[in-house]
Amino acid sequence: MIEFLTDPWTFAFMQRAFLEITIIGLATGLIGCFVVLQGMAFIGDALIHAVFPGVVLATILGYDIMLGAFIFGGATALAIGLASRNRRVSHDAAIGVVFAAFFALGIVLVSARRSFTGEVSSLLFGNILAISERGIVITAILALAVIACGLLFKRIFVLIAFDRTLAASAGYPVFRLELLLLLLVTLTVVFSLQAIGNLLVLSLLITPAAAARVLTDRLNRMLLLSMLISTGSGIVGLYISFHWDLSASGSIALSTTVVFLAALALAPQHGYVSRILQARRGEHHEHHFHEPHEHSDVEGLGTRD
Repeated sequence: MIEFLTDPWTFAFMQRAFLEITIIGLATGLIGCFVVLQGMAFIGDALIHAVFPGVVLATILGYDIMLGAFIFGGATALAIGLASRNRRVSHDAAIGVVFAAFFALGIVLVSARRSFTGEVSSLLFGNILAISERGIVITAILALAVIACGLLFKRIFVLIAFDRTLAASAGYPVFRLELLLLLLVTLTVVFSLQAIGNLLVLSLLITPAAAARVLTDRLNRMLLLSMLISTGSGIVGLYISFHWDLSASGSIALSTTVVFLAALALAPQHGYVSRILQARRGEHHEHHFHEPHEHSDVEGLGTRD
């Protein structure tokens, strides 16, 4: 068992991978909570696919893929925000149009360069084992900015998620704050691309937050649990990848899924096992747990059954 835990740390590339996934896990775990609470999972998926042409174009032109991804991701966030302001265009329709157009552009760019197959595979699935020290530094700086903004605006983001009208009537610039959240999601996707890949970033952005949402009704606990689940699943996934010679990003994604399924089944208040036991005892009323000294209008997340 000791060898199982210590062997990966004898390799420099694994040390860098563990550090990288820890940084990414903290950022995705935090921002993912706001994505889940606002019901933005589809938007997150759209942003992840929409940055693809930026990544491809940057690779073709020889620029850093983060630059191309952020430009296209920012353009996507702005386009979704502007299109959805038209009352004749629903939010989902705006997302679908922008997502399909940008991803199609990426496919066209790939088809125009026949020798792009190997590079595309790396972009889609990532290669955290090849991350450099420079890459870790860049990830840490960007992740710190994302986490700082997320913590600074956390109560406002949650207020908008549960009562957009109240937030607007309280004087908050709702549209600009929603756009800020989209840009934070975009930035998180961008610095996670090289490690996790375009297709599997969603597993770290959504799944840990969804698991945390099942486990608790308190905002701060949800944020902390999501960050721990995201980081812990990443580390476990790397161990699995190292010892069984499997895809690192795939192992990480599956680890988050296992945690979510366990939470769904075993959560003390909202898990399936708990509800079955409650039903058998005749306890059909809904349970919530609150700490009396932490009451706040946006702190208690409530339950959406």
